[in-house]
Amino acid sequence: MTQELTPTDTQPPTPPGETFASLDPRNGSVLAEYPIAGAADVAAAVDRARSAARWWADQGFRGRRDWLLEFKKAVAADAESLAALVSAETGKPRGDAFLEVMLAIEHLDWAARNARKVLRPRGVPSGLASANQRATLEYQPLGVIGVIGPWNYPVYTPMGSISYALAAGNAVVFKPSELTPGVGKWLEEKWNALAPTQPVFQVITGLGETGAALARSGVDKIAFTGSGATARKVMAVCAETLTPLVAECGGKDAMIVAEDADLDKAVEMAAFGAFGNAGQTCAGVERIYVVDSVYRQFLDKLTATIERVRPGGSDDASYGPMTLPRQIDIVRGQIDDALGHGARAVVGGRESVHDRYVDPVILTDVPERSSAVCEETFGPTVVVNKVRDLDEAVERANATDYGLGASVFTKDRARGRKIADRLRTGMVSVNSVLGFAGIPSLPFGGIGESGFGRIHGADGLREFSRPKSVTVEKFRAPLNLLTLERSARDMKIAAWMLRTRHGR
Repeated sequence: MTQELTPTDTQPPTPPGETFASLDPRNGSVLAEYPIAGAADVAAAVDRARSAARWWADQGFRGRRDWLLEFKKAVAADAESLAALVSAETGKPRGDAFLEVMLAIEHLDWAARNARKVLRPRGVPSGLASANQRATLEYQPLGVIGVIGPWNYPVYTPMGSISYALAAGNAVVFKPSELTPGVGKWLEEKWNALAPTQPVFQVITGLGETGAALARSGVDKIAFTGSGATARKVMAVCAETLTPLVAECGGKDAMIVAEDADLDKAVEMAAFGAFGNAGQTCAGVERIYVVDSVYRQFLDKLTATIERVRPGGSDDASYGPMTLPRQIDIVRGQIDDALGHGARAVVGGRESVHDRYVDPVILTDVPERSSAVCEETFGPTVVVNKVRDLDEAVERANATDYGLGASVFTKDRARGRKIADRLRTGMVSVNSVLGFAGIPSLPFGGIGESGFGRIHGADGLREFSRPKSVTVEKFRAPLNLLTLERSARDMKIAAWMLRTRHGR
């Protein structure tokens, strides 16, 4: 996933009072001005969060659940307003923005309702050797979580960290993308309307240096979404204070189409996964491997579907502009590289790339060494390549440094599950794309260049918690082994127990 400015970009310090503009990517008009938070501003926000975190932890699971459900209601009741703002700052059609808000609300609801079930203290077996101990596992809040969010899904993605961090008992300081600061401030205002004296959820706006200040501010964890290259820079900053990091990075997700797949369904899902949100989806479809026997039929159906797709700035457009202007050069470069290595453009081509918009492009016969296959595109292009069988499809799908998501299409669900198990990714959908993204109980994240750690689900709640082990002695141990003066009798019995229990 592309990040617009890195926290370690060389930039002069920003004088106090400086602002930056949020622009409408559809036409470049200024939407609003926002302050650039400096290091002192970030430190002050974290200090306020420390105090608020103690109050928030004292609310307990039930209290936090009630607060978060009120927050959810406030967001849902005004969802149209939030969707309009998302649409203005990203350029995506209003319907797409509304769907994003809906998904974010579902995750907030799940996190609020399930935090106690996942994180409450529970007894665990003590084992024979420690039978005199009562063992308990607890999950405690970390304290203050810094969230650095992306611009492509400015509500859904950061709320995947914010919701679960709050439900786990932490305060949050959120630095939204400089392309979508208004979305962050909108969410903060909704929280402040409920709890104006408790800055449990704060938003700081700014450029890359603001994100760097948050990473080195001494928060208890950073949740970052962006590219692998930027994640490395954030990690370097976090290393200064040994601040742990959960990194949700980019993807080069593959779709595999078997010879028995429902081709109409596969085409519908491929079109949505590859071209929805102008292809600016970290877990979207960027590569499609189709078994030889149905390759031509699939490609013809996909071509006919995509030829009806139209980008634009209206709400009835198929998708909107490229939100990050410099991403256009990356898309253009990958198209040129693929065509230069012998690929064919069956829809669009070099001429599809314009100043703000990119028309849909389908490339085929693309060499696997091409950047269009190896590197994240983050634009409305897709590679469709032919393979001899599913084994070759899996081999090619796994042949990148990324490992975020994937999809498999086959009428044989059991075979689909087996293929899913062989894919080197954090998530797989069988006979759908992005099926995992809308299920709050499933963790979201990848491996390799796609990052580490998880948001969403029980794993997401634990991601923002600190496990704590507690033992309480129930009775005196029959064998006194934890002493400097062990008896020969106790050691003889212990040795017999070891052989009997583990040596046979």
